[in-house]
Amino acid sequence: MSLSFNQAVNGMAEFIEVAIHTILYVRQIYPPDLFVRRKKYDMPVFQSRHPALNEYISGAVKAIADELASGNIQKVVVVIKDKDQVALERFIFSVQNMIEVEAYNRDVSVQEGMTSATLSRYFRAFLVKLSMIESQLGPLEPQDDASFAILLELLDDKEVPIGPQDEMNQDPPPWVPADEQYTTSGTPDDVQLHLLRVVETGIVNLSLAVQESEEKLQGLKKPPKKSDSDQNGKESNVPA
Repeated sequence: MSLSFNQAVNGMAEFIEVAIHTILYVRQIYPPDLFVRRKKYDMPVFQSRHPALNEYISGAVKAIADELASGNIQKVVVVIKDKDQVALERFIFSVQNMIEVEAYNRDVSVQEGMTSATLSRYFRAFLVKLSMIESQLGPLEPQDDASFAILLELLDDKEVPIGPQDEMNQDPPPWVPADEQYTTSGTPDDVQLHLLRVVETGIVNLSLAVQESEEKLQGLKKPPKKSDSDQNGKESNVPA
């Protein structure tokens, strides 16, 4: 049976969560012993076992799922930063909603849509590519204070709510305007872009690419500081 709209959206969000953990593991943003081996999509994957980090990622993914369902998202970007907060790599999940489905029909199978089993095979292929990404990008220079951020880039007429959150409810986490250097719109033309995979479900399409920044390629320590934030870029802060 083909996927419903809600199944496609939830499947995409779940995959992005697994992919974020995978990125952090393969790019060695945290020590390997911070991760445990799990099984997903019939293949081994690695998941953080740090409660605060897991809470941050799952909260961000919940916000991503909500915006996916609303058709607001253009890109989800995972930015790897060095100790000086300079962007080194951007893992870019580009999203395209292919159909509009009324709320009362979102649990109904979409005619000629992809099946759940087929989608899982695509996600497995994505993760295989991610697990071997070092062969394309090479290892990152050892960074004692390397970090990452999750960004949402929205369609031009959309905005992510910003402001104080209920202190008793930090899910989803607060979002703040992203520094333009971290967004894809603030990327120079001379970066290297590697397209990993594309999946077309007929409901929500997804592609994954990796950008290597000019600073990483040239070994620069710090770029000129930019003061303006992209109006459609929103960044979720990682807990210490």
